[in-house]
Amino acid sequence: MTAVAAGARPATAAPGIARLALTSLAASSIEWYDFFIYGTAAALVFPKLFFAASLPPAVAQLAAFSTFAVGFIARPVGGIVFGHFGDIVGRKRALATALLMMGLATTGVGLMPSYATIGVAAPIILIVLRFLQGLAVGGQWGGAALIAIENAPAHRKGFFGSFAQMGVPAGVVSANLIFLIMGSIVAPEAFAAWAWRIPFLLSIALVGLGLYVQLRLEDTAEFKALQAEAEKTKVKRTGSPVLTVLARHPKELLLAAGSFVAANGTFYVMITYAVAYTTGTLHLPKTSILWAVMLGSIISAPILPLTAALSDRFGRKGVFLAGAALELAWAFPFFLLLNTGSFAAMVLALVGGLGFNSVMYGLQAAMMTEMFSTEFRYSGASLSYQIGAICAGGFAPIISTALFARYHTAMAISAYMAGLCAISFFSVLFLAETHKREDRRPAEAKAAA
Repeated sequence: MTAVAAGARPATAAPGIARLALTSLAASSIEWYDFFIYGTAAALVFPKLFFAASLPPAVAQLAAFSTFAVGFIARPVGGIVFGHFGDIVGRKRALATALLMMGLATTGVGLMPSYATIGVAAPIILIVLRFLQGLAVGGQWGGAALIAIENAPAHRKGFFGSFAQMGVPAGVVSANLIFLIMGSIVAPEAFAAWAWRIPFLLSIALVGLGLYVQLRLEDTAEFKALQAEAEKTKVKRTGSPVLTVLARHPKELLLAAGSFVAANGTFYVMITYAVAYTTGTLHLPKTSILWAVMLGSIISAPILPLTAALSDRFGRKGVFLAGAALELAWAFPFFLLLNTGSFAAMVLALVGGLGFNSVMYGLQAAMMTEMFSTEFRYSGASLSYQIGAICAGGFAPIISTALFARYHTAMAISAYMAGLCAISFFSVLFLAETHKREDRRPAEAKAAA
């Protein structure tokens, strides 16, 4: 495969790279917190609150997970809209807008009346707000990743890109922790009646972060270099960045999307379906699985920057392929450990599953962004990331629920997880290595320079 050109880059890190990396982490953490509390609430609360009481429990659970999937359907749309916006007017503005949208949509969920109050309007409004969440997260990831990566030195882009990825375990931990706190200080009836709303209302903090990004941060070094080069050469940028990616690099786009299905799909099986499975099928206390998910996330989180740093030194492909193979092998012990009902075994299941997942996910931001030129990088990376997300994560809880209903064994879900890992393994196998490319400007820019 021929290497995809990428944009001009500074030789050294931009000033304040540590501050920018921490901003990327904060933006990603709070945004994913908002996205994940919906998944936890969909497993624990929404089936009874926002759907007709006459529905059988299994049907109500599927309906709740369907609204969860709506967010994933919206994510590619968000990737297109914010990708275009981010490639034309800048990473900073696109990220700030995505953060504001997510904060307002999530707060709206916390203010929603129940089905008993407004009837069928409740699930309809829930779907609209979830769609807005999906639009926002579809645009947020590219902005948060590029804020760090496009300011980092060439030999440390994997490491600094992992700060955006670390927002995922941070979001999982904070989302589960707030539900555990609320569940421990209020009675179950109060939790179902009103206390579940508090985690959603707290997301108003994201609005403040969005304003900070807009008012206090400059755009990335590489995007500013692209603008300066355009001014110098008098070459005016025309056309849609998304259409450019689709026309020039469809193969890379599809392989990049395929590379993400394992990390995304197995992740949502472990943090969303596993909550419903252990509480609804195994009849274990919800606190047990929430603590197991949280501990698994905390213990596996350091793997993200560690393996990303290794990919800076040894290459993206080899590290990723090792993670995909390990996750595939762990898919079967995962549910066997959950089925024991032992808290220690559940923690081990999540530590292994999320740990091997992190080997893939930590370097994903650098690998995806390095595939595309600066002029359409936001669009290319965001679209491939979100296509992978909708094909895997959005439907993972629904597919898992349906597989268990059909085969009455969690091993069917393990086979599904293994299949996702195989898809990503072979997708990356056919991708070109990216981490040692030096001059990544588009050919037309180099000719004009």
